[in-house]
Amino acid sequence: MGCCQSSFLKLPFSDDNKNNRREQEQRRENQQQQQHVRTKHSSQPTNGTEKSSGPGGGGGAGVPSFTEFSFADLKAATNNFSPEFIVSESGEKASNVVYKGRLQNQNNSNNRSWIAVKKFTKLAWPDPKQFADEAWGVGKLRHKRLANLIGYCCDGDERLLVAEYMPNDTLSKHLFHWENQTIEWAMRLRVALYITEALDYCSSEGRPLYHDLNAYRVLFDENGDPRLSCFGLMKNSMDGKSYSTNLAYTPPEYLRNGRVTPESVIFSFGTVLLDLLSGKHIPPSHALDMIRGKNILLLMDSHLEGNFSTEEATVVFDLASRCLQYEPGERPNTKDLVTTLAPLQNKPDVLSYVMLGIPKHEEAPPTPQHPLSPMGDACSRMDLTAIHQILVMTHYKDDEGTNELSFQEWTQQMRDMLEARKRGDVAFRDKDFKTAVECYSQFIDVGTMVSPTVYARRSLCHLLCDQPDAALRDAMQAQCVYPDWSTAFYMQAVALAKLDMHKDAADMLNEAATLEEKKQRSGR
Repeated sequence: MGCCQSSFLKLPFSDDNKNNRREQEQRRENQQQQQHVRTKHSSQPTNGTEKSSGPGGGGGAGVPSFTEFSFADLKAATNNFSPEFIVSESGEKASNVVYKGRLQNQNNSNNRSWIAVKKFTKLAWPDPKQFADEAWGVGKLRHKRLANLIGYCCDGDERLLVAEYMPNDTLSKHLFHWENQTIEWAMRLRVALYITEALDYCSSEGRPLYHDLNAYRVLFDENGDPRLSCFGLMKNSMDGKSYSTNLAYTPPEYLRNGRVTPESVIFSFGTVLLDLLSGKHIPPSHALDMIRGKNILLLMDSHLEGNFSTEEATVVFDLASRCLQYEPGERPNTKDLVTTLAPLQNKPDVLSYVMLGIPKHEEAPPTPQHPLSPMGDACSRMDLTAIHQILVMTHYKDDEGTNELSFQEWTQQMRDMLEARKRGDVAFRDKDFKTAVECYSQFIDVGTMVSPTVYARRSLCHLLCDQPDAALRDAMQAQCVYPDWSTAFYMQAVALAKLDMHKDAADMLNEAATLEEKKQRSGR
């Protein structure tokens, strides 16, 4: 790969008038407090991929280290907090709105494609130090059952939290407002277990309090796996309520003293169990009356159409009943929850997105700043079928000038090599991609001619055969042969996205679009 010295090549492997004096003094004091917060926390160890998540956790592999974001970065990431980017279930009416966004700073080490940004109401947390301390406490947690907190913003009166973005909606959406299919029984059991694993991990790490646990707090990641939102590990305001739901679903002791305890969290988990069992949001008192009356089957979600184990349902109903006990001391702890639910898992080898009936989520590279050609558009959408059609139609016109052969080089070996390429072209056109790879490899191995188009075609064949590493190598070789060829960069972008290297994919997509724009301006 020593030939690849083009300035365009980026190898992915190496990674806020003044009104009066009082306002000025208050602003200065806030700035001093915020600077104190930054100084204090800048020396704390970050908790990225290194931190273990404890037994059975699997932890924060690939999760960025916790950091402080600027308000400008988050404003840009959410398109100035556009209503179109709101993902809160109650939209703009929510007391603290959650947006999705994409960080624009390509040099930021926490750039992980999409993020979730929770924007608190003004003066929800007036003390910046207290807000930052709370955020750092949650930011230390790393677990595969959590939608992990990756940062915060404390800028003037602005208070924001930044977390991993979960693209496949909430448990509330899948359970109460489903469109194509209801959640099958085995998946409901998995949701229950994964939530308890998250709660047990948080408890073991000294963060046992979770505010307002409900079906809206359970999110589904790109693989369809359920995760517990980290936002519930902090209150919506320093002195605010910990529960926003109907009083019928609120722990009785909270109604008495207004305090959240670990036992309160267990009560709330019991209400989620009722949601999973019934497919409806039933007040605990009503459900408990039915359970005591042995009317368990009447509580079961009719949309399951009987496709569940009565024995398993009975165990879950009994667990829900224990969680919903009036006296906090009579409720189980998180380890009891895990111990009860783990043996009920009956489809461990079936992927979550399959059980949810949703397509596998694949992150496409973000749309670049430059206008896209048909090839660029297809690559930005990761539409391999459209890419194939374009490469077939383009044929070898982009190879002009990459080979100058003497008369002596037209030997039998040369004719055999061109015949191999021809057979590869036929297989490629007919979508026999395995054969196309074999024929194109014969052509490439001879070495007499070098063809960027052949490398691009073989790269696409590798992608269609689920071999993104090989596809990336071929796309890079195409760039070596033709350093200013936008198609080579586009193919690298798709391969990088398939390898979950989305920042590098975005860079490549922008490079390709820039090359195309330069070519159009030059009239070539």
